[in-house]
Amino acid sequence: MPRPPSTIDRQPSESGLPAPPEVISAAIEAWFATAARDLPWRRHRTPWRALVSELMLQQTQVARVEARFETFLSRFPSPRAMADAGEDAVLALWEGLGYYRRARLLHAAALRIVERHDGEVPEDVGDLLDLPGVGRYTAGSVASIALGQREPIVDGNVARVVARLAAIDARADDPALISRAWSAATDLVHAAGDPGVLNEGLMELGATVCTPVNPSCERCPCREVCVARREGLASDLPRPKSRPIRQVVHLDLMLLRSSNRLALVQRPTGGLWGGLWQPPAIESDVAPVDADRRRLLADLGVDAAGAEFMEVARMRRLLTHREVHLRCWSWSDEVTHCSDGIVWFDHASAASLGMAKPVRTLVETHGWGDARA
Repeated sequence: MPRPPSTIDRQPSESGLPAPPEVISAAIEAWFATAARDLPWRRHRTPWRALVSELMLQQTQVARVEARFETFLSRFPSPRAMADAGEDAVLALWEGLGYYRRARLLHAAALRIVERHDGEVPEDVGDLLDLPGVGRYTAGSVASIALGQREPIVDGNVARVVARLAAIDARADDPALISRAWSAATDLVHAAGDPGVLNEGLMELGATVCTPVNPSCERCPCREVCVARREGLASDLPRPKSRPIRQVVHLDLMLLRSSNRLALVQRPTGGLWGGLWQPPAIESDVAPVDADRRRLLADLGVDAAGAEFMEVARMRRLLTHREVHLRCWSWSDEVTHCSDGIVWFDHASAASLGMAKPVRTLVETHGWGDARA
């Protein structure tokens, strides 16, 4: 049985870790056996569930995914079920998780799994990496956790643990730190008794103990060998990422109605809320004015002469790279003629479309008034 961390030789390993990888791995695996949170994707392991959970968890709070995971899997229990359902169905059920590009990539991955792997998530890491939306981390996670392969993983949690263990003075997104984290993670997973347990333990350690702020060093299974803890630097390392500069986006949504139906259009697949549905809109880096709204209607083939616009709602949403100012406008007249680019939906049919959550809120509140067809 491995010696406890408090009695190990503190000679550094070749990877820069402050102790032999097999000892650190054993300590993390033993700790995870009793400290692991009860999360739905851990209760029943399959490669598909692992793939879905990893894409859902990217840049999304665990609690939010935890509340949605089983419902999502009951609707899409296999790659074939997701491929058959179509992208709109995936986007609609993804609503509220944000970063909708992940949903489109997951659907694209399901299509490729069906087309090239007979509907089964591939076991080969090279084949996993060939799936849309799957990078080195996600491929390693599926391969190690669901398939027991000795593949390393590095996410923000793992990089932070490595930075503190070795007292690496770098920003959290420094490429040199990420490179060293991959080297350390490779040594640890090859020294582990169970590669999947080690990898999940590393992530769990960063998520619950070795947290970005106020780490709980007294609960850490590696506390006796952690150089940052010994030198009083645990709260300072790694240094924060550079803050992104948010682009200001003004989005004016136009509520156009005809016989209890609402006009909706699909956004381009790239950029903000790509591929999702919304009312016709003006998108600009400056606040649109009345002339802009009338020009939009003219472009849509709608006669706006004499029409009155009423602002019915506004909200602001802060995204990672954007500050979005939404305003919702209602037009006084019913639409009788318009271009072919507009699609009309009643309330029931619109419910099955993928929409960004703030857009959905505005549409549900103001789109149909009291008429719910």
